[in-house]
Amino acid sequence: MHLTFRTSSIAAALLGACGEPDAGSATDTATTSASADTGPASADTGATAPATETTAPDATGDPQSTGLDPTTGAATSDATTSDATTGAAAGCADLPLCDDFEDVAAGGPPDPAVWTIASPNCMGTGKLAVADDQAHSGGQSLRVDGGGGYCDHVFIANTAAIAGLGPVVHGRFWLRLEAALGQGHVTFLTLRDAADGGKDLRMGGQSQILMYNRESDDATLPALSPAGIAQSVAPTPMQWTCIEFSVDQSAGYVTTWVDGAEVPGLRVDGEPTPDLDQQWLNKPDWKPDLEDLKFGWESYAGQTMTLYFDDIALAGDRIGCG
Repeated sequence: MHLTFRTSSIAAALLGACGEPDAGSATDTATTSASADTGPASADTGATAPATETTAPDATGDPQSTGLDPTTGAATSDATTSDATTGAAAGCADLPLCDDFEDVAAGGPPDPAVWTIASPNCMGTGKLAVADDQAHSGGQSLRVDGGGGYCDHVFIANTAAIAGLGPVVHGRFWLRLEAALGQGHVTFLTLRDAADGGKDLRMGGQSQILMYNRESDDATLPALSPAGIAQSVAPTPMQWTCIEFSVDQSAGYVTTWVDGAEVPGLRVDGEPTPDLDQQWLNKPDWKPDLEDLKFGWESYAGQTMTLYFDDIALAGDRIGCG
């Protein structure tokens, strides 16, 4: 069982193991009752130019070339990030945040010393609890039963761990969706951005793919054009998927991996690429200042979902899937 929570700097080297428009984020605070800001929602038409391969530094400053394999269509990456590229995950003990939900009783909330439960502004049918009916590791995970209306949102939130990190934030979590992502916009992870008026950087789904949405201007990553959609992935329902993300706050870069492979459509590298991050970079000098980390469910177009989270971790270096 592993559950660690540290606000100090991480160790110098990680262990080598291991319908309704967006009404604004429901997770502006990490408490059980708070107000949610309302952000504008706009239709995303996206660009239609073909996606191009991009080359940009990763979080460590090393060049990285990503794109699609021309013969298989699969995402490719030449990242060389320590053990994470081999599938080995960093050890849990020295990470600022690491929770496998094994240290609390099933049927109750996650550890209150680590997480608060957020259902701000209004409460509906959304609920969450530690559960023993599914698990990626051990015998338990966090189960979220998210409703289809805005008020049916529910999240767990942590603010202290991210405050102890440097400018580059790496996250890793295992996700199991009991149904496929739909056409409408949904959110299952948010990061509050103090540099963007307290609005959220959101990860979720739309157009049946994994995507990011910026609450303040409703920009999406990738652009939701046919070419942009083709550059992302659709998590397979009813199986566990490893999702990793990196946000370089000082550079304004975002990198995302699914099951260890970088996803070309989920990358911001500072060079506008049609159908990928061109729309995202229309907001000049986007440099986030992240304040919290939240997991749960929020639906803006009616989709309900039962989903599970396990082995959540946060660090200053890439963690890996293991």
